[in-house]
Amino acid sequence: MIHYRRLRAEDVPAVSRLEEQTFSMPWSAESFFRMIEKEDTAYFVAEEDGKILGGCGLLLIAGEGNITNVVVAPQARRRGIATGLLTYLLSEGDRAGLTAYTLEVRVSNAAAIGLYEKLGFVSEGIRPNFYEKPREDAVIMWKR
Repeated sequence: MIHYRRLRAEDVPAVSRLEEQTFSMPWSAESFFRMIEKEDTAYFVAEEDGKILGGCGLLLIAGEGNITNVVVAPQARRRGIATGLLTYLLSEGDRAGLTAYTLEVRVSNAAAIGLYEKLGFVSEGIRPNFYEKPREDAVIMWKR
C-alpha cells in the first residue's frame, strides 16, 4: 500500500537519487533539506514498503501554492503515484488555506499536462525558454 506523507531528513538521499534519474537539472540534496526547514515550503513523498517511490514540492506564496516539481521512480510509473502525490499536496495546501495553485511543465510533456488537466489545472500561457538541457518553453498552468 502506498502511503503519502511529508518529506523527512532520512528520505533526502532517496529523493535526490530519483531527481538524478529523472531530470536533466536535478535538485541537490541541500535543496531538499531546505524544503524541510523552511516554513513557506512543503515536500511530500510516496512510500511503499519503506521505499520512496516519488515526491512533489510546494512553495507557499501569498495564499497560493507553486508546485515546484513532481518526480516518480521510473519503475513505479503508470501506477497512479503522481496523481496520489498531487491529490495529497492539494489537500494539504487546501488545509493550509491556499486558494490557487500554479506550476510550469515542459510543452513536450504531454503525459504530465494530461495529468494536471485531469486534476483541474488549465493552461494560462507559455513561459519562453524556461527550461534548459534541453532548452524548451514551459506551459504555465493554474488551478483556481
